[in-house]
Amino acid sequence: MPLLRPDRVATLYLFRPLRRLLRRPSPGIPILMYHSISTRVELRRSAYFHTCTDPQVFRNHLKFLASNGYKIIGLAEAARKLKGGNRTDEKLVVLTFDDGYADFYTEAFPILSAYGYTATVFLPTAYIGDNSRTFNGTTCLTWSEVRKLQSTGIDFGSHTVTHPQLRTLPMADLNQEVRCSKEEIEQKLGSKVRSFSYPYAFPETDRRFKQALRQILDEAGYETGVSTVIGTADHRTSPLFMRRLPVNSCDDPRFFEAKISGAYDWLHGPQRFTKMLECWRNTAEGRRATCIGSAC
Repeated sequence: MPLLRPDRVATLYLFRPLRRLLRRPSPGIPILMYHSISTRVELRRSAYFHTCTDPQVFRNHLKFLASNGYKIIGLAEAARKLKGGNRTDEKLVVLTFDDGYADFYTEAFPILSAYGYTATVFLPTAYIGDNSRTFNGTTCLTWSEVRKLQSTGIDFGSHTVTHPQLRTLPMADLNQEVRCSKEEIEQKLGSKVRSFSYPYAFPETDRRFKQALRQILDEAGYETGVSTVIGTADHRTSPLFMRRLPVNSCDDPRFFEAKISGAYDWLHGPQRFTKMLECWRNTAEGRRATCIGSAC
């Protein structure tokens, strides 16, 4: 476990003590962003970018939530509670899973069921089929598995069709990715899809793109959405672009607790600055400021 990760050290030894000293409550509702629940080892990227959570680590996360009186709610309820901007003494958490991996069915769901918890799973529909398909080398859910999970109360949202970086697409393709994924899930499950998860890094500094995307999401009938912008969700953010907290196998109990208490929110500042810097650099070099990948 990379105990000397800069973000972990700053969170545990600077920002968490500072929040306690100032007695600052959590600013909103933590929405946890999981991907794969598996023992797969990720060696090629910094631990900050890992997307796998070991099943035992995931079990420990849920055990912590249950032992400390946290209530698991859905995205729609979280958006309603945040809309008024009133603080609550309730300890609330939302669980989300991107990419529709099959290990949600085999690994995550049994653990969730043991605690009576629910979650929202976001599906990139090009990789969800009647037979198993793979995305990023990992097997995804089948529609049969999705329907079984839906019958138990698991909620499903859209994660586009092909999981592209939406900001690089022509407007017609952007519309297709957002609308067609929603329509296919609704057709397969026979129920409305109301939530959307933005794939890859969210270009929060691009106001024109955000405005266009918000209009497309509204017109398509989405009511809530989540992004990769780091932090706890609060009333200041659009319900279509709510912030989340990334989680993976490196989140030991201390780090996990610090994240959901709001002590990890400081990282949004450096994250936003990096996006702005990359956009300025691309513009200065005379290229179109696409800001793809880790910069956004």
